[in-house]
Amino acid sequence: MSIPFRYALPSGLIAAAVLAACGSNDNSNPGTPAVASGIANAQHVLLVSIDGMHQQDLANCVAAKTCPNIAALAQTGVTYSSASTPGLSDSFPGLAALLTGGSPKTAGLFYDVSYDRTLYAPSDTQCAGPQGWNVVFDETTGIDAMNGGALTHLNGGGGFNPQAIPNAKVNGVCTPVYPHNYIKTNTLFEVVKSQMANARTAWADKHAWGYDWVNGPSGKGVDDLARTEINSIDPTTNSDYTDIYTHTEAFDNLHVQVILNQIDGKDSTGATTPGVPTVFGTNFQTLSVAQKATNASGGGYTDANFTPGPQVSAAIAYVDGAIGKMVTELKAKNLYASTVVVVTAKHGQSPSDHTKLVKNGDTLTALLEANNYLDANGKFGQFSTTSGSLNDGTGLVGTGMAQTDDVGLIWLRNPAQAAQVVATLQANLSCTSTGICADGPQASILTGAALVAKFGDPAQGRTPDIIVQPNPGVIYTSSTKKDAEHGGNAPDDSHVGLLVSYPTLQAATNTATVSLTQVAPTVLKSLALDPSLLHSVAAEGTQVLPGLGF
Repeated sequence: MSIPFRYALPSGLIAAAVLAACGSNDNSNPGTPAVASGIANAQHVLLVSIDGMHQQDLANCVAAKTCPNIAALAQTGVTYSSASTPGLSDSFPGLAALLTGGSPKTAGLFYDVSYDRTLYAPSDTQCAGPQGWNVVFDETTGIDAMNGGALTHLNGGGGFNPQAIPNAKVNGVCTPVYPHNYIKTNTLFEVVKSQMANARTAWADKHAWGYDWVNGPSGKGVDDLARTEINSIDPTTNSDYTDIYTHTEAFDNLHVQVILNQIDGKDSTGATTPGVPTVFGTNFQTLSVAQKATNASGGGYTDANFTPGPQVSAAIAYVDGAIGKMVTELKAKNLYASTVVVVTAKHGQSPSDHTKLVKNGDTLTALLEANNYLDANGKFGQFSTTSGSLNDGTGLVGTGMAQTDDVGLIWLRNPAQAAQVVATLQANLSCTSTGICADGPQASILTGAALVAKFGDPAQGRTPDIIVQPNPGVIYTSSTKKDAEHGGNAPDDSHVGLLVSYPTLQAATNTATVSLTQVAPTVLKSLALDPSLLHSVAAEGTQVLPGLGF
């Protein structure tokens, strides 16, 4: 039995706020005239993800004039008031949507921590043992984490942690699976490099080696991939950069400088001058950290209308100032007139309304363990290593796993038990000490044919057997350090901001329902390239964003 996901529509008030701030030209209806001008002759695309930025954040800051630089971009841009993530809202599927035009069904990225039944352990270099590996491509993908080591270097140690790299049989040969091998489809970086003479590409993100997948299957899509690790220890504070949003600003500032260097024709380090990238970009973590911070400490929002608390207000102001620096530099180098700027978010954050927050512990995993669907003592995958750290080379094989945040992704030890597991879940929907908090109208249990249609067939190895969406506001944790999370399909996770700006566009708000997957083909179209060269675009029929005059 499967209960389909339900989507919450954006409120009319939000759409109205953006319309008031950005102009009333609505291009979402067939009867409405198209914009008088559109994107043409673009030479560069700058893509910026403000992780955690809801559409409501974008609308509210523009209306309140607290993000003047983003508002200025909106004056020559189309704001999409109903943009959503592709069914899951973790950083991996969100960024994959932006770079491939595909959902997890074709891109194969469900989370930075996932599972694949076809893979062998990193130590099994002959692919002779059991299959089924808990794949972890995060801060521990860098060599610093080898044998559970401390993350002492900003560049993650300067290479891959071999204990993080599983193996697969490829044409009968046991082959290492790096992150770029793990993604199942090509990226826009690869298309741009193959189709445009002398094109350069660049990207900067939060994990130095886990984000290697942005290179695409060729492993060569990004010419200048900045290797920066947000979870590395900052020697000036003896903590990583996620402890408080003001510290995260220091990390994000590294990426601001990367972009400024690249606008100036330099590489990310500023050491060489290879020229301005054709497609480049980065993400910001400051807002996400501020949103997760406890409400009592000034994190998150003060009400159900996304009124920002002190930390979120400061984070939005910081990011806006950072984008302002990028735009100023584009203008100084006479590049602004030929550069498409996309401002969006890989994911939102849930819940925004603190009164809906439920931290009931990881009751979902506990229920699976109690019924022996996963090991009763939690000894499965990377949850059972010698050091207690992920990717130390001693994780267990063939165990199945559960990945939980404000969603539950379940790869069963025995897929034949799927119907039995669903029955157990449905018998424990209530929000009790043993229930999974999925008894409300916006909760769901996705499995069977509906799951296959949306996310692919679990029998192929990568797709979870079951996806549980708990009630909005539920986080499967007992942590006292955070009051919000992401990863699932709750409204606050999935309804994200999206703005496409170009000097020849007229200010408009487009109310059509769109997906982050539509950004990738739009980027290619703006550079006069064929969007169908992206394999996920061809497979899923992904369309370019409307209202841009193509």
